[in-house]
Amino acid sequence: MGGACVRCYMMVQVRLQCTTSSAIARYARNGQLEHARKVFDETPLPNRSISSWNAMVAAYFEARQPREALLLFDKMLQRNTVSWNGLISGHIKNGMLKEARRVFDVMPDRNVVSWTSMIRGYVQNKDVAEAEQLFWQMPLKNVVSWTVMLGGLLQEGRIDDGRKLFDMMPEKDVVAFTNMIGGYCEEGRLEEARALFDEMPKRNVITWTTMVSGYARNGRVDVARKLFEVMPERNEVSWTAMLMGYTHSGRMREASELFNAMPVKPVVACNEMIMGFGLNGEVNKARRVFERMNERDDGTWSAMVKVYERKGHELEALGLFRRMQREGVVLNFPSLISVLSVCASLASLDLGRQVHAQLVRSEFDQDLYVASILITMYVKCGDLLRAKRVFGRFPLKDVVMWNSMITGYSQHGLVEEALNVFHDMCSSGVPPDDVTFIGVLSACSYSGKVKEGLELFKSMKCKYQVEPGIEHYACLVDLLGRAGQVNDAMELVEKMPMEPDAIVWGALLGACRTHMKLDLAEVAIEKLARLEPKNAGPYVLLSNMYAYRGRWKDVEVLRGKIKAKSVIKLPGCSWIEVEKKVHMFTGGDSKGHPEQPIIMKMLEKLGGLLREAGYCPDGSFVLHDVDEEEKTHSLGYHSEKLAVAYGLIKVPEGMPIRIMKNLRVCGDCHSAIKLISKVTGREIILRDANRFHHFKDGCCSCKDYW
Repeated sequence: MGGACVRCYMMVQVRLQCTTSSAIARYARNGQLEHARKVFDETPLPNRSISSWNAMVAAYFEARQPREALLLFDKMLQRNTVSWNGLISGHIKNGMLKEARRVFDVMPDRNVVSWTSMIRGYVQNKDVAEAEQLFWQMPLKNVVSWTVMLGGLLQEGRIDDGRKLFDMMPEKDVVAFTNMIGGYCEEGRLEEARALFDEMPKRNVITWTTMVSGYARNGRVDVARKLFEVMPERNEVSWTAMLMGYTHSGRMREASELFNAMPVKPVVACNEMIMGFGLNGEVNKARRVFERMNERDDGTWSAMVKVYERKGHELEALGLFRRMQREGVVLNFPSLISVLSVCASLASLDLGRQVHAQLVRSEFDQDLYVASILITMYVKCGDLLRAKRVFGRFPLKDVVMWNSMITGYSQHGLVEEALNVFHDMCSSGVPPDDVTFIGVLSACSYSGKVKEGLELFKSMKCKYQVEPGIEHYACLVDLLGRAGQVNDAMELVEKMPMEPDAIVWGALLGACRTHMKLDLAEVAIEKLARLEPKNAGPYVLLSNMYAYRGRWKDVEVLRGKIKAKSVIKLPGCSWIEVEKKVHMFTGGDSKGHPEQPIIMKMLEKLGGLLREAGYCPDGSFVLHDVDEEEKTHSLGYHSEKLAVAYGLIKVPEGMPIRIMKNLRVCGDCHSAIKLISKVTGREIILRDANRFHHFKDGCCSCKDYW
């Protein structure tokens, strides 16, 4: 009877101890550390088993409180190997590998778990050499030890060493086979991966998915699909792997069919479809997937923003960004970078500064890549002061940062500043690259510094070991052409070591337009017609030249060719950001704008002020054979003039009016805006397709050399 009571008492104690340990572990998993400690403290000391102590120590490690875990461990009256192993794994979880090794070295007894935990810690820390050394010292290894070591070798790309280890394994489980197959697939060695796959005695869904994914990621999508079709079991990862094979190879029809057939559409699959549709140009389909999602992660939002940014839907990107802010979505790094690019495209300075502030709060602004994007954004928004401030914060700059600043000064026509930065760059020991020389050559071109430009071009190969490319020859053609040396520019085109492209012929055509070289312009047009048959820009330039000479029949013939070839004429549009909203204008009378009446009143007022200041509209920029009154009316409603008028109404006094235009500003608008800056006393910054124009007190930063 007494023996039965003792056994019963012991069973109750064991059950009580197990219950205590389980409760502590359960609270720890749920992040309820205080409840776990309360259970531990309220347990009478005799009932506190080693497992209770171990559970509480593990709870502190789980809560990222290694100091408290160690203090509790030191108070333990009894310890077993599990206690020491918990200390090792806890330190590893908290990134304290050296401390884990110290525990490993002093623990009284080690088992296979101790060794394997330590090896796994080194593998996770990418110290595979140390893991390997420890692995071969192990007195006893099990299948988990071998598999962990195999994973470390494959992680380093040591596929052949991994295969040797795999062949040595006394026992190979599904995980080892799957890891080895994944390693081969990662290296593109699909035949060897498939051979292992076929010889496996037993496969699980992860093995099948690894093989399908391997084929899909290596461009063998049809083979992947055949294997996918015969899978005995599929999960969300299997479907998504197959889907990604189609999206990454641009086969969106099959991707769409598979996506529709998926029994469950996980967020990652939806994100993949958004990017796939978007980068394939099907932006509306991408948005439909986005809107139908019940759940979205940060990757969903950044994918949709990136699609809009990449495909030129800048206003939609900004709209989505503002929606993210309204809905309290945490902005991740890719989203912020995409929005910065959009701010640069639209010259949305206010929003750009807001995104910059968020990057500072997230401490992303310390990155050189981010700094380069910020510099580019401020440059394209016409705020060189802030661009220079970001640039100056970094004592060590990479080539991209130097190039961003050089290009920025170049686009603003500040050649001396661009050249000074170039020389500082070389003095600091950063070698210039091909992009650097595009920046400095463009700066020379925009300011008419022919001699300096030619010297820089000659120095590229002999001094800096940079091989001149077609872009550099295009800069040189532009440099000579702008300076009136059109025949020399043509000679350079004919002697180029490579076939001239559309950019080179376009540079020559622009020079012909400036200096009215009709014969060479017709040659350039003929070449451009072959290279870019659907581009209307060159035809428009030639039409301008014919119109200037009064050759209206030639204008009509050219317009007939444009119509017959169905070439695309990009409509001129300008935009301005006011009160965090972008306002777009196209040539015409601004009827689409909600504040059209006050814009028209401002245009009338400006017309009177300009006439008093001696402004005479330049009718050569109207392509049609109409009378002077109609020409004057047409010129008065160019998009940049509409945007300037709106800026004068809305932008407070003392602040510059920032206008963007998608095409090159026309000569008449350039003259008119110079006068507007004088008669209104306002600074106007205009960014066109080529460069910046800073208008102030009746002058332009380009000094009319554009």
